[in-house]
Amino acid sequence: MLSFIDIRFVDIIDILLVSYMLFAIYKLIKGTIALNILLSIFAFVVFWLLVRALKMNLISSILDNFVNIGLLALIIIFQQEIRRFFLMVAMRYDVVRRFGLDSIFNNTDSKTKCVSYIVDSCKSMSKTKTGALIVLTRSSELIDFQNTGDIINAEYSSQLIETIFFKNTPLHDGAMIVNKNKILAAACILPVSQSIRVPKSFGLRHRSALGITEATDAAAIVVSEETGNITFFDHGEAEHNISIDRLAEILETFY
Repeated sequence: MLSFIDIRFVDIIDILLVSYMLFAIYKLIKGTIALNILLSIFAFVVFWLLVRALKMNLISSILDNFVNIGLLALIIIFQQEIRRFFLMVAMRYDVVRRFGLDSIFNNTDSKTKCVSYIVDSCKSMSKTKTGALIVLTRSSELIDFQNTGDIINAEYSSQLIETIFFKNTPLHDGAMIVNKNKILAAACILPVSQSIRVPKSFGLRHRSALGITEATDAAAIVVSEETGNITFFDHGEAEHNISIDRLAEILETFY
């Protein structure tokens, strides 16, 4: 006598959790190269299961051996993508801020100075159409990226920020990395975004700002050299043509 498949309540919960997990992963990597990698892996797994179901022994044995070493190979080949994925998870759910100790040791005076000087300098550079790219660190000081430029490690000053990005200075072509206490480095090289959703109007500064916010938990401010418009980047998203008041509001809640 044939019997129906026995499905328990726990199995339904299991299926729902897996479905939600796959949907969450899709939302995280949608529009990135990682999505193409995930789809390729999924297609390979489906093909492998089909081959085993059809009992194609030769190709099945080859694929079985490949699967045995596949996990290690994937970790080695796609280590940057895997690292970027976990960073995206941490940024999306704000892990550092929820479980870190930053709020306990937060220096209100340093934060106020940081916001004031950045806002004032961006206002001035926007009026004069001086191109600028400022990276705001969170949990990481971005040491690897600092080392691609010139270490400054100086106290905040609107004049210093504007001088760094003045077009005739050797430090203007690159990113300035800051935290809530100091200007850390200037003329730094950042990773350019590989997202397929990047607007064609984005120049190298905008693409680099988007790239650093995709690869790390940092945020970035770009002042356009062509229009003077200010764009704020965070978590791989951009808020275009914001006002000075809006920039101040964002920075007040950033640290």
